[in-house]
Amino acid sequence: MDKKPSKLSILTKGIIKENPVLVLLLGTCPTLATTSSAINGIGMGVSAMAVLICSNIVISLLRNIIPDKVRIPCYIVVIAGFVTVVQLLLQAFVPSLYASLGLFIPLIVVNCIILGRAEMFASKNNPFDAALDGIGMGIGFTLALGVMGLIREFFGSGTLFGTEVLTDIVPGMGIFNLAPGGFFVFGVLIAAVNYFTKGKALKKKEFGCDGCAMAAMCGGARKQKDCQKGAEEVC
Repeated sequence: MDKKPSKLSILTKGIIKENPVLVLLLGTCPTLATTSSAINGIGMGVSAMAVLICSNIVISLLRNIIPDKVRIPCYIVVIAGFVTVVQLLLQAFVPSLYASLGLFIPLIVVNCIILGRAEMFASKNNPFDAALDGIGMGIGFTLALGVMGLIREFFGSGTLFGTEVLTDIVPGMGIFNLAPGGFFVFGVLIAAVNYFTKGKALKKKEFGCDGCAMAAMCGGARKQKDCQKGAEEVC
């Protein structure tokens, strides 16, 4: 029987051990697209974190009510509702950030981090644990985007949070503001996490149908179990 994780481990695992961007490699589209500056990266991270926490809590509360066959559409409806709230708040109170992030705010609806945590954690745990998971994963996502934004802004424009730092000494390298620079910084950060954790963060896992959100709707999970049962009978 698996030991139930502690509250602290649920909260902290998303920061390094299971960082959604640098370890699980999820949400790479907004990561690469919105980290041309530190402000944009942190703004995107905080927006996604707010949606993640709220949707995790609501989905956990409704986990015994939502029918299994339509759970994915129901999750998307819940997530879309909170994304709309965040979008309107940004438009009203931080219009400059809203204009910078643009289309990537409504695209939080299809962010695989949020839907993945709803399916793999919130739907199987109580609301308090779901909230802790959302906070931890959100902090990890925000930190990853913030660090990427800082590095790309510093080397690409010679500024930090819009303030000139080395523009008079070293001219900015424009490639860091483009997609190739984003991929380069992304790869360096993944390598750094792997190096400092001695490879422990990047766990090798067996692939199967158990972790698939669509397993209940196809015959893959049943076939896999039948194969395992047959193998056990042969042994």
